[in-house]
Amino acid sequence: MTNTPSPLSDDAARELLQKLRRKEGTWVDWGKACQKLQSAGFQANAIFEETGIEASQQNLVIVAAQVYESLVRTGASAPIQQYFQGPRSDVIYELRILNQDQRLAAATMVQEKQLDIDAAREIARALKEFARFSRPPQGFSDRAGDAIAYYYWKLARGKKDLQARSRLIAQGLRFAESNEARKKIEQLLSDFTIVPTARAPMLPLYRLEAEEQIPRLVPVAGEMPLTLAEVEAPGAIATQDPFGISEYDGKGAWVSVPGWQAVLKAADPVALITRLEDIPNAPEEAFEPALVVVDRTAREWNANGYFLMVKGDRVDIEWYPEPPADPIAGQVVLILRPKKILDEGNILEPWQMDD
Repeated sequence: MTNTPSPLSDDAARELLQKLRRKEGTWVDWGKACQKLQSAGFQANAIFEETGIEASQQNLVIVAAQVYESLVRTGASAPIQQYFQGPRSDVIYELRILNQDQRLAAATMVQEKQLDIDAAREIARALKEFARFSRPPQGFSDRAGDAIAYYYWKLARGKKDLQARSRLIAQGLRFAESNEARKKIEQLLSDFTIVPTARAPMLPLYRLEAEEQIPRLVPVAGEMPLTLAEVEAPGAIATQDPFGISEYDGKGAWVSVPGWQAVLKAADPVALITRLEDIPNAPEEAFEPALVVVDRTAREWNANGYFLMVKGDRVDIEWYPEPPADPIAGQVVLILRPKKILDEGNILEPWQMDD
């Protein structure tokens, strides 16, 4: 259903805008204030005009503040909290792709080793990828440092350039926590065998581009002639942004997807809603919802596809260069991004032409 703005009095809104103009408090306070204003219906551009904080920066501090609050809830120590309250919203923003436990481990690592934004992005990616293993790879434990060390070990094995290889080995040794992991990495100092890293296939990623591609569902009352009661009988359909998912008074919900070939070929499709950053190999700059269409009949692994994997009592979207041990629930045939609308008001206004 459509999102309803959260109530915020005029006085409260003016107070928040004034605090943002004066840059009062920490960036965490700014993120909370921006979120409250946006939830109350303030557009990012309107906040920018009032405060000078650009829309992209608003998004960053909002998300970073949410990550910070999750660290507080999971018991981050006072030194860690104080460390990130400094001008490090961009660093903590990189931890958004991790779950709460992983975020705390990554935040601890960032604080202890004084890592910058690029290093934070790398360790977040390393922890995210390591979590996809049902059991740790041979020679590495499930500790955060070993997970990061494995990431650099894998990259180092695929490098021919000795300088680049040495740099990655040094990074792996910097983070390795167990003796077994250190030994595994040190072996690369004498073993120069090149093991190419398997390249993941391209994601079947699309974005809605034209207004005509944004579908709308309308309830059907039947075939004429109809009575008034028959016309009024179908339940109302409420649309939920950003994909036009619709609900009605009965059971279930539907979403209309453009009839692209990949969708039409699916024998038993089902749609899932997720975040694009939670899908492996997604573009790093992407931070938005995604609608994933899975064909439930396609359960045979191939290295050129992404699959919905059964992981205990849940399912995850994964890619494997080799046949996986976990059961396959279906193959991903489409990942749909929402349409970018630069001026949402324009599509609601009647078309005007000069005389």
